[in-house]
Order: sequence, then structure tokens, then C-alpha cells
Amino acid sequence: MQNKTFSRSLNFVLIGAASVGILAGPLFLNDYWQHIMIVSMYYIILAASWNLLAGYTGQFSLAHQTFAALGGYASGLMIYHLKVSIGVGFIAAVLVTAGTGFLLGLLVLKMRGIYLAVATWAFSESMRLSIAALYKFTRGEQGLAVPSLFDSLAPIRYYYLFFALMVGLLLLMYLVLRSPIGSFIRAIRDDELAAKAMGVDTVKWKLFIMTFASTIAGIAGFFYAHYIVILSPVILSFNEIGKVVIMVVFGGLGNFAGPLIGAPAIVIISELTRDFGSWNMVFYSLIVIVIMRLYREGLAEFFRNWIQKLFGKKPAQNNPLQE
Repeated sequence: MQNKTFSRSLNFVLIGAASVGILAGPLFLNDYWQHIMIVSMYYIILAASWNLLAGYTGQFSLAHQTFAALGGYASGLMIYHLKVSIGVGFIAAVLVTAGTGFLLGLLVLKMRGIYLAVATWAFSESMRLSIAALYKFTRGEQGLAVPSLFDSLAPIRYYYLFFALMVGLLLLMYLVLRSPIGSFIRAIRDDELAAKAMGVDTVKWKLFIMTFASTIAGIAGFFYAHYIVILSPVILSFNEIGKVVIMVVFGGLGNFAGPLIGAPAIVIISELTRDFGSWNMVFYSLIVIVIMRLYREGLAEFFRNWIQKLFGKKPAQNNPLQE
């Protein structure tokens, strides 16, 4: 119990210290690195919401980046064709991603493992090809221009906007995990038949998490679209979900702090190796393989155990998936 309390307190201290560091970032970072931090915060939201699906519920979806793209395209197309306000575009992004996530959840409800992965990948590819093929409506590879949220593309405003968005959505996800819903989805992940026998409505909660995580991704995609201001089918590519999966596994699958460590680490490594072209994906994939070989539970658990040893505490023996 003491180790668990210490571990939880340590998480709050580390997250608090990281928040202070991020808030003070613009004092030390130029525009370029502020942009990198904005991208990192966007991926933290995507990785954390995908972690809800794969790490906590056992639903290994390969369509998560598609919902982020749908959030951006729903808003962008409404604004482009109907000349609505950005606020209306935001409502459209939420409704489209929540509705699509719910419908996809219904379709893949009984699937697990490789079957779920293949089905969601097929959905993702279908959406990517459809957006590219319907170029007269979506502008396809030509790119869909969307308005920026502010009158300037200077990153400083977006930096604090994405920080507030990240903190708010992470808090919302944390509250869900600390509620009875968190216990239900962990039970589903560990043994769905046993959870059903214990009275857990597995259908309802799997649908809820798919819809909830999809909506979170769509909200992140909406803000990211109005930051980069040009959308193309590239943002639905398999490389994007590959990045998200690597970020979560690198940081710690099923560990709430995992995406907070893994996402910025992978973004920064990718940026530092971008001069190697397409080889940079190979490069940071090798880094992930090495880390996983040495410490398969991810960097979050590695740092936690290291700090506990530093303070003379015995590292917790519980599975990090149950954090």
C-alpha cells in the first residue's frame, strides 16, 4: 500500500514538474521548437486516447489516426463548402467522430486481437482512399485549406492553447479511468467472459470507450487541422497510426504516464533524424526495439522504479497494465 501511495504521489509530482516546464517553455524555445512541442502535445492526446483502447480495454484499433483526420476534415469541409463559423466546424467534428466511432464500435464489437486490428486498418484505408478519390469534394492530394484559429500562425498562442487542451483532455481521461468505468474496462481486457459473468455490460462499455476515445482523437484533430491549415490524405497514412502505437509502447502500454513520455520522445527523435529521410522511421523504430528488449514495460515504469530505488523504496511488483 505504501509503495502504491508513493508511486501515485510520484506520478503527480512528475506530471506537475513537467507541466511547469512546458508552461515555461516559450521563455527558452524559439518558434521552431515551440512548433515541435505543439506537435508533441497533439500526439500526447492521440497516444493517451489510443492507450484507453489498447492498454486499458484490450481493443487494438488501427484506425485511431483516422478519427483525428475526420475531426479536421469535418470542420474543414463544412467551412469550405458551407462557409460556417469555426465554432460550427468544431460541433461537426465532435458529432462526426463520435458517430463514426460508435458505428465502427458496433461493427467490430465481437472482434479481438488480429481480427480487430485488420478490420480497423481496412476501415482506415477505406477512408484514406475515399478522401483521395473524392478530390472534387475533399480536394484530395491538392490539399484542403482550413482557416487558422487566430489571426496569426505564430506558434506562441497555439502553444498555450494545445497545453490547455492537453491538460483538459488528459484530466477527463484520468477521471474516467478512476471511475467505476475504469474497473469495468480493465475487467473486459483481462477476461471478457469473466467480466460478463460478473455482471459487467461488456457491450455497453466497449462501445463507450470506442466512442469516447474516437471523440477525443477527433477533438485533437480539429485543433491540429486549424493549426497546420492544410489537410491531405497523408494524415490518414499507416505511418501515423504506427507512430501512435510506437509512442504508447515506448512509454508504457496501459500505463497512464506512458504516452506523456513516449509521444514527445518519439516526436523529438523523429525531428532530430529527419535529415535521414524515410530512414528516420527505421532509426527510431530500432531505438524502440532496444528499449523494449531491455525494459519491455516501457520508459514510464523504468523511471518510476529507478526513482523509487533512489528514495529507498522497493519497486512495485504489480503489473503496470493495472495502474
